[in-house]
Amino acid sequence: MDSQEKAPIEEQTLEQSVLQTEEQSVESNVETATEQPQETEQPLEAEQPQKAEESQEAEQPKAEETQEAEPVERKQYQTKKEVLERVREIAHGEEPFQKEEVDYLKTAFYKLHIAEREAKLKEYIDGGGDPEQYKITPDEEEEAFKAEMVIIKEKRQQLFREQEQEKQENLQKKLAIIEKIKTMITSPEEANKTFKEFKALQDEWREIKNVPAEKANELWRNYQLYVEQFYDLLKLNSEAREYDFKKNLELKTKLCEAAEKLADEPDVISAFHQLQKLHQEYREIGPVNKELREEIWQRFKAASTVINKRHQQHYDGLRAKEEENLARKTELCEKVEAIIAEENKNTGDWERHTKEILEIQEQWRGIGFAPKVMNVKIFERFRAACDKFFASKTEFFRSLKDSYKENADKKRALIEKAKALQDSTEWKSTSDKLINLQKEWRTIGMVPKKLGDQLWEEFLGACNKFFEARNAAGAGTRNEERENLAKKRDVIEQLKAAAAEAGEGLQEKVQKLVEQYQAIGHVPFKEKDKLYEEYHAVLDKLYKDLNISVAKRRLSKFKDNLKQVAERGGDALDNERARLMRQYEQLKQEVQTYENNLGFLNASSKKGNSLIDEMNRKVQKLRDEVQLVRDKIKAIDAENAGK
Repeated sequence: MDSQEKAPIEEQTLEQSVLQTEEQSVESNVETATEQPQETEQPLEAEQPQKAEESQEAEQPKAEETQEAEPVERKQYQTKKEVLERVREIAHGEEPFQKEEVDYLKTAFYKLHIAEREAKLKEYIDGGGDPEQYKITPDEEEEAFKAEMVIIKEKRQQLFREQEQEKQENLQKKLAIIEKIKTMITSPEEANKTFKEFKALQDEWREIKNVPAEKANELWRNYQLYVEQFYDLLKLNSEAREYDFKKNLELKTKLCEAAEKLADEPDVISAFHQLQKLHQEYREIGPVNKELREEIWQRFKAASTVINKRHQQHYDGLRAKEEENLARKTELCEKVEAIIAEENKNTGDWERHTKEILEIQEQWRGIGFAPKVMNVKIFERFRAACDKFFASKTEFFRSLKDSYKENADKKRALIEKAKALQDSTEWKSTSDKLINLQKEWRTIGMVPKKLGDQLWEEFLGACNKFFEARNAAGAGTRNEERENLAKKRDVIEQLKAAAAEAGEGLQEKVQKLVEQYQAIGHVPFKEKDKLYEEYHAVLDKLYKDLNISVAKRRLSKFKDNLKQVAERGGDALDNERARLMRQYEQLKQEVQTYENNLGFLNASSKKGNSLIDEMNRKVQKLRDEVQLVRDKIKAIDAENAGK
């Protein structure tokens, strides 16, 4: 009996374990450094004020586009409990946290969660459970995880609001500083007196950090404009000005050194972000001596270019890897779609294809992200193909389950009939009835293996009870059966001798011996199977030799007659070929029918079943006939080709 297929996990295994990580694809947020401060000199008393645009530096360092990437290494969590503990630390602790870590924890948790759920389902199925009846039990750890994630989300939202509020407050503070400097430049005669206040305002400006991004450039341009105008009005002695320039040069030189050291930083992303902070500090430092201004700027710019180039190369590498991943995932999609296109004739086909698709799904999980624009699309294509396969599989086994139930009911009905006959003493008629029931049993389709074995044992027990009683009642006939055994063995020896001699008249001689053997009555039950095998072994050899010989003679005779058929002219050969083709297709259909019946009988019958042996002989005879017809068709084709 064939066992019923157990459907594996389908949609959820792939959807939850892959989609939750795929959504965390490398973001492509553009992070561009704002313009750098334009430096101006403090003019000597005799110098004329310069326009702001004339004092701007030739070029400002610009940060390239970047993507937020996860840290190179992350802790590998082994249990959901470990992940949950870390999430609780973040949710209830005071330490700052990063979005990347939270996303990584979410992915790690659900990867472990899905693996655990799949293991439970596999254990359930291996224990004989019905996949359609399986229910997912609530998971306390998952509920706790979700609750902590809600807290983290609220924390993040609150932090974002606070940061936005702080940016607005910083904006107002910087606007106020600009207004104060603006007021100072309206009184040129007071510029020297207000210099200390001006420096204090610059220090205060540097202490104030982030402002709304959309206001940053405009704010800086206004600040720089009024700072330059103040320096233009400043009547400061040369020593003080040179001291200020020297101090600013020292600070900018340190920033250049720090930027140059970043070239050795192994973490490219960290180096890039550190560079942004150096840019911010650079812009907050005042001007240097005019003769050194371009030199110090070019040094800082050169160090920035090295970091920016490494950063760009890093993301170029990521994009190349993503393109490679897309190609690999596309290939896996095509494999699944090719499997769907194949026909599944039986449960074995479904099981083989299911194993192949699960292996493909495992390969998919090991591939990284595709390019963001294609990442979701390629996953949707893969998921749709897998869903289509498993939906078709579910429908197949649903219909198969109905067929199993119908077949089981039919076999139970035969069991009841057999049990009603098991105590009968009408040996001949009851034997025929039970044999007919056994034949009918073999025509019934499959049921699940465990149930099938149970039903067969019950049916066989009822049959055996009758036949054992019949054999016991026929003990008086044992002497006759032993005589019959000796007679049949004598016929078998004659058949063996005929096989060794061969020669003319072999077929007629074999036929007579077969008729003689069949006319002999029953033999002892214990000797029956052994005698049967010995008799048919020699008979099969004889028939095989006879069939080969007869087939050769028939083919030779057919070839001799072909010329006569060809001489008839017209379509005689074509008509004969068409007739043979019809015969060929009919014989093939008969072979297929017998083979299908043999499949059912082999699944439920015991070894040595005579009905199966006889059917096997018929199948072989039909196959020989098929080969003969094929040879005749080839002969006609050869005749046509020779015309």
